[in-house]
Amino acid sequence: MIIIDGSEGEGGGQVLRYACALSLLTGEPFTIENIRGGREKPGLMRQHVTAIEAACVIGGAECTGLAVGSTSISFRPGAVTPGDYHFAVGTAGSTGLVLQTVLVPLMLASAPSRLVIEGGTHALAAPPFDFIERTLLPVINRMGPTITAKLVRHGFFPRGGGRIEIDIEPAPLRAIECIDRGTAGPVQATAIIAGIPFDVAERELKAAQKVLIEWPAEAFVTRQLPSDQGPGNALLLEASFEQVTELMSAFGKLGVPAERLAKTAAKRMAGYLASGAFAGPYLQDQLLLPMALARGGAFTTVKISEHTRTAASLIERFLGTGFRISEREESANLVEVVR
Repeated sequence: MIIIDGSEGEGGGQVLRYACALSLLTGEPFTIENIRGGREKPGLMRQHVTAIEAACVIGGAECTGLAVGSTSISFRPGAVTPGDYHFAVGTAGSTGLVLQTVLVPLMLASAPSRLVIEGGTHALAAPPFDFIERTLLPVINRMGPTITAKLVRHGFFPRGGGRIEIDIEPAPLRAIECIDRGTAGPVQATAIIAGIPFDVAERELKAAQKVLIEWPAEAFVTRQLPSDQGPGNALLLEASFEQVTELMSAFGKLGVPAERLAKTAAKRMAGYLASGAFAGPYLQDQLLLPMALARGGAFTTVKISEHTRTAASLIERFLGTGFRISEREESANLVEVVR
């Protein structure tokens, strides 16, 4: 039984998701205490419960202590069974984070799977569906599996109600190197609104333009969704390259000016563009597990996040596979799998 302190490192829900995935992959049971001990409201939230329930369903696992607000669980995995699954968060909790928990075990299973996940698709503190579809999955597919994603309906905070569909064709993972992002391609800034004033989108785009001054004016567009999918607002900043597409996002929040959210996202994108790195701040920790399972690989990235350090530590505990992180002050950092 591996014992994990959930307050260490990143101190949030990522520890839960990685631990469940690693347990299903290795057959190693674990106990995690002080769940989300690094957060203002410790304990399991609804989206974490759904993610763990999903891991239990696909992996025949047993989990004690699983309830909203719980600060300790014990998880004993069974065998991963591919199939058709439907999971509903029941709130605006992230569909993408539920997917993150079960994706790698299912893409190494013995047969294809299909997932339908309902909840939030564009909400704070989680990657939006667009990041999963256009940034993460193309890199994963280069490693062997074939995974396709479809957004059926947007889901914003606090209403939720979004729906994504994922088809997974498993395959053995091969090691790849993601060092250079290649020639620059098109860029786009999209302000999405649903059931909120149009000027919110205009203000966001103007604020982003002031930071991303080299982007052409026609790259800044507004997309208006039916009001019954809102209220909600998201700003998506997308830069495509020959080998990778990076996507930064910001989400409307009561009491926070649209301009401030847009400026923060635009500065993150500008920092990524200036770095020359392959992986941005949110892709870096997503690449660790598949590369560790492939027993090789490397990627360049921007400043190493606490999420990435926490994930690397967990992977080493379960798999025995480590990472060499070469940090450089003025250029992209290098992350390599060390067997």
